[in-house]
Amino acid sequence: MTNQEGKLDRLTDGFHLVIDALKLNNIQTIYNVPGIPITDLGRYMQAAEMQILSFRHEQNAGYAAAIAGFLTQKPGICLTVSAPGFLNGLTALAHATTNCFPMILVSGSSEREIVDLQQGDYEEMDQLAIAKPLCKAAYRILNVEDIGIGIARAIRAAVSGRPGGVYLDLPAKLFGQVMDADLGEKSLVKVVDAAPRQLPAPEAVVRALDVLKEAKRPLIILGKGAAYAQADKPIKEFIEKSGIPYLAMSMAKGLLPDTHPQSAGAARSLVLKESDVVMLIGGRLNWLLSHGKGKSWGDQQKKFIQVDIEPREMDSNVKITAPVVGDIGSCVEALLIALSQRKWELPSERWTNLVSDKVKSNIVRMAPRLQNNNIPMDYHGALGSLREIIRERPETILVNEGANTLDFARSIIDMYQPRKRLDVGTWGVMGVGMGTAIAAAIETGNSVLAIEGDSAFGFSGMEIETICRYNLPICVVVFNNGGIYRGTDVQPKGIPEVATTVFVKGARYDKMMEAFGGIGVSVSSPDELSQAVNSAIDSAKPTLVNAVIDEAAGTESGRIGNLNPQSIVSKNK
Repeated sequence: MTNQEGKLDRLTDGFHLVIDALKLNNIQTIYNVPGIPITDLGRYMQAAEMQILSFRHEQNAGYAAAIAGFLTQKPGICLTVSAPGFLNGLTALAHATTNCFPMILVSGSSEREIVDLQQGDYEEMDQLAIAKPLCKAAYRILNVEDIGIGIARAIRAAVSGRPGGVYLDLPAKLFGQVMDADLGEKSLVKVVDAAPRQLPAPEAVVRALDVLKEAKRPLIILGKGAAYAQADKPIKEFIEKSGIPYLAMSMAKGLLPDTHPQSAGAARSLVLKESDVVMLIGGRLNWLLSHGKGKSWGDQQKKFIQVDIEPREMDSNVKITAPVVGDIGSCVEALLIALSQRKWELPSERWTNLVSDKVKSNIVRMAPRLQNNNIPMDYHGALGSLREIIRERPETILVNEGANTLDFARSIIDMYQPRKRLDVGTWGVMGVGMGTAIAAAIETGNSVLAIEGDSAFGFSGMEIETICRYNLPICVVVFNNGGIYRGTDVQPKGIPEVATTVFVKGARYDKMMEAFGGIGVSVSSPDELSQAVNSAIDSAKPTLVNAVIDEAAGTESGRIGNLNPQSIVSKNK
């Protein structure tokens, strides 16, 4: 060995220190779109036996990283190129931050001295400044010796307190910097207790139970924060011991089975209007709950109890009578202990019977619509068949997005296990489907059923090539009604152009999957749909089912049409 070779043996560089820092913190999976300056980083990661999944678009890689964070409680990593790739990843970063999913967007970037003087570098952009408003924290690492501490800070920021998105900027020059290998190893940081428990104040727990005890018509609402916490057992015990009806928001469905006798999911309107005390566990009074006020909450004066890790969330929309601040697991455990130590009276049968009777009557009323075998299919018949598949295969992960497709599926398909329903979440962004489905399959090893509106699918549909490339057990069902909301819109005043909300008639999305080597099936009835999906899950092969839905089915903007502004001028013409 020459002296020069001996010196090289004792050196490390930015590429390898990034890898070593991630592996030291048990981060093994990367969602990525390769290119300058991070292509070789991906290659070296593979060589280091990390799992690198390359996507066709950075936004989809980001959505994958975001939901990976939700499922694992570790930050999902999205790796992108500079400027355009970084910008493509920003929507997913904002999505993660708004939804409280721990994620780190790692992007290569141009050199600071060129960016700051605006000298026109390749893909020049001040990425750190752009990212800051969209995430919890943003960091840039300039020196190789700071890689360990920089990655440690990013990890801690992503998962501590209320989780969210973090941006980490790695200029191209960083990767080629070298340092002594032993010193490099010593510079790495293994994060200790990245998300420390935050215990609630004892008086807050007592106050919350006192308010709950005085309720005549109590209600518990479970948000996706409760699902993220993975405190499934104490949450179940608390709800059952309290005897209080509960309402699970979409990504909290399955914490207790939707068929649980205390579930008020089929009586949502009733319990929101008639309840007098509402306990929120890991949920927020945002637009999904009409901000805690308005006609959906009825005329009854409410008292709110809120369990959340973020104290600034309290009183964000309405007065919170009893705030309980801490991590969800610790808070619920404390509430459970305190409940067990006092004499607790179950809610009145008058209230619980009112809720259960409404649940039963709504289920009976809906049953015939879910059992229809109409051709072409409507949403109820199609989702009714998929509802049975999830009932028979509760371990299957359901990914869901769209307008009508999301709205109907959320209320029709019962979930039986926690963190098995993944959707657009709080921010309501379309296009999460394929990225979410891929990450769900990778992180859990479970079969995935992705139910997509044809419009929503269009945002990420090219990722079916990624699904085929990695041979993932994902069945994509595209509800094809030929348009956004519906396929029946026409241009006003006889203009010959296609209406803005209409797609190509008779589109065959299944042929796309076949083109990449997967299985494509086109179906026109609920029975055919059921058969195709069951076969796909049994085979564990990449499959796309083109489910032909009546083009007249669906409503404008689904159930949030009230958010569409109306033109007074046009109405009066």
